[in-house]
Amino acid sequence: GVNKVAKGKGKAVTKAAVEFYGPDRAKWLGPYSDGAVPSYLKGEYPGDYGWDTAGLSADPDTFAAYREAELMHARWAMLGALGCIVPELLANNGTPIAEPVWFKAGAQIFADGGLDYLGNPSLVHAQSIVATLITQVVLMGLVEGYRINGGPAGEGLDKNYP
Repeated sequence: GVNKVAKGKGKAVTKAAVEFYGPDRAKWLGPYSDGAVPSYLKGEYPGDYGWDTAGLSADPDTFAAYREAELMHARWAMLGALGCIVPELLANNGTPIAEPVWFKAGAQIFADGGLDYLGNPSLVHAQSIVATLITQVVLMGLVEGYRINGGPAGEGLDKNYP
């Protein structure tokens, strides 16, 4: 690519001027991509390197649905990562948590006393994995239903970026 030099606080910084969008963007085969990029991949979205062997983005409506699902999954994954880190940080700073390690914490529900969130039986005291699963499915269903239907907070907004 073309190199540009930018001056910042007395130092010259070299940046590669690779475009990420449009027909001149970087492609998956590099210079050998001419003629190999499907016509419906025009470089309009992040991550479009001209590669779609399965044709998943050929139909615009299907692509929009996949894009929405990927964004939602990414948001839930970020919350999950936070849920892995926070209990360990709380335990390291004095909060009494029986098992702060994320991959061991779920097994506490099978213990005799059940699972106490944040070590406090007054908050949520889970003794049945079936009841916990049903509660989670109902709560997530309500939240997702609210999001999909627009809800009063989402009227007139893009459903991917409320």
